[in-house]
Amino acid sequence: MSRSVLVTGASRGIGAATARAFAAAGDRVAVHYGASFDAAEEVLKDLPGEGHVVVQADLADADAVRRMVDEAAAALGGIDVLVNNAAVYAPHPIRQTAYDEWQQAWADTLGVNLVGAANTCWCAVQHMGRGGRIVNVSSRGAFRGEPNQPAYGAGKAGLVSLSQSLARALGPEGIAVTAIAPGWTTTDMAAEALSGDGYDRRRLESPLERVASPDEVAAAILYLASPAAEFATGTVLDFNGGSHLRM
Repeated sequence: MSRSVLVTGASRGIGAATARAFAAAGDRVAVHYGASFDAAEEVLKDLPGEGHVVVQADLADADAVRRMVDEAAAALGGIDVLVNNAAVYAPHPIRQTAYDEWQQAWADTLGVNLVGAANTCWCAVQHMGRGGRIVNVSSRGAFRGEPNQPAYGAGKAGLVSLSQSLARALGPEGIAVTAIAPGWTTTDMAAEALSGDGYDRRRLESPLERVASPDEVAAAILYLASPAAEFATGTVLDFNGGSHLRM
């Protein structure tokens, strides 16, 4: 049965791959973007099937989030699945960042990566019934730390806690909530870190001696959003090729 799926940050990388994976499975997809309209349109054109739509919002703007989610729900006939993938990532090492820049980095990063995701969850749940799924895209950095981007690591850790809280809150309604924590993945966001000898250094962090592709992460997200994964609610899937192991 075709489902209605909203994927944030779907104009590139993991988000675009996730939109393609759901569309290939026969679902209708709302491709969210923040500023890259042309890229989102290209993703939309490449999606198999029918009924897909592009929606826009600055996720740091609570009113824009509500409008965007309502627009997606109206176009798709509700929301069965939300994938919170959108994120911003900017260096702000504590010793090299001025105090005003430090404050701005935290406000900007958490405004999208955590508060924006939380607001998107609230808005999507208003359109979601039994069998609904929320998959929040966290990061390996939530657990191992992000020394040069501490707000990114903190936001992704907060996203894990949000997922667990919502799993307990929404479980009685038949809505399952999970998180996935990818490691290095070949996306535009990681392009600079994976350039030159950076790729070899990062791939060797994994015993598999490689990094993930966006399609691999998307396949895992598709599973977490499936009916088969309902009992995984509240869990975090580490998806880092064994590069960071925890109890």
